Amino acid sequence: MRRYVPVVLLAAAVVVGQLILSSLRLEFLLTQLTMSGYYTLVTLGLCLLMGYAGQVSLGHAGFFAIGGYTTAVLSTAGAAAIGFAPWLSLPAAVAVTAVVALVVGVPVLRLRGHYLAMATLAFGFIVSRVILGTALFGQADGISDVPGIRLFAGLVLTGKRSFRIQNYYIAWALVTLGLLLAMNLIGSRVGRALRAIHGNEDAAAAMGVNVGRYKLAVFVLSAVYAAVGGAFLVHYNAGIGPGEAGVMRSVRYLALVAAGGMGSPGGTVVVSALLSFLSLRGAFGLYDDAVFGALLVGIMLFSPDGLFGLVPRRRG
Repeated sequence: MRRYVPVVLLAAAVVVGQLILSSLRLEFLLTQLTMSGYYTLVTLGLCLLMGYAGQVSLGHAGFFAIGGYTTAVLSTAGAAAIGFAPWLSLPAAVAVTAVVALVVGVPVLRLRGHYLAMATLAFGFIVSRVILGTALFGQADGISDVPGIRLFAGLVLTGKRSFRIQNYYIAWALVTLGLLLAMNLIGSRVGRALRAIHGNEDAAAAMGVNVGRYKLAVFVLSAVYAAVGGAFLVHYNAGIGPGEAGVMRSVRYLALVAAGGMGSPGGTVVVSALLSFLSLRGAFGLYDDAVFGALLVGIMLFSPDGLFGLVPRRRG
């Protein structure tokens, strides 16, 4: 049961945080906390990929953007042209992203080390350039006026002020479920196989682990985490721009995972939520990207395992 302690602590912190902010009449801060939740989903998926499968990705901003742009297009142009139900855009966005991750992952995951990092970086560049060059995606202007959508049980995914508390809980409920899934995965046979792959791929293969299959599965799963964050954030913000697919976004996600601990989903959630919130509040000003870049360099130099690092050590 110890594996569920981070999940329980997160759920408690979400509730207590909202109650404190509401009592202090600081509910406007829930807007940035909600957005931080969706960005935290990306880093949580990346934590599984890097911390347990040992695969470095510099293209997860691309998956976030694919999920976001897919639901934006289907909710605006798609809804107008073919009567596409807006709520269907969410599963459609996840499905499209999963397929893209599968197609990209099959050849890319045959690479290792810095070759894999360069390949995923190239994927991120491709997504960014396609968005900027495609009229359907709004090019440099992005897509605006994305409608909110009704989910279930009276829940509405929107950034309107009257739904602020409701959407705060929607975002962090998704993060809590994502963390629960991650902790279950880590404690399962699949998690042990991933740790073996991280330790030594050749040794894991010799012990009967299907290395290619597991690496591809966790790569697709991490992309799905990013797609869910992107799809939900688009409806919350009522739009998306090409900046979400930028390379520095991917560097930022990697920095957050490294700072929290590549093998610590709970640590990743804590650090990602805090730093994303500060960034959204403008705490770093014009030096926002520089702060995350410096954070990544500093962590790699002085604390490679991050603040809560539990990275499986490679035995040579």
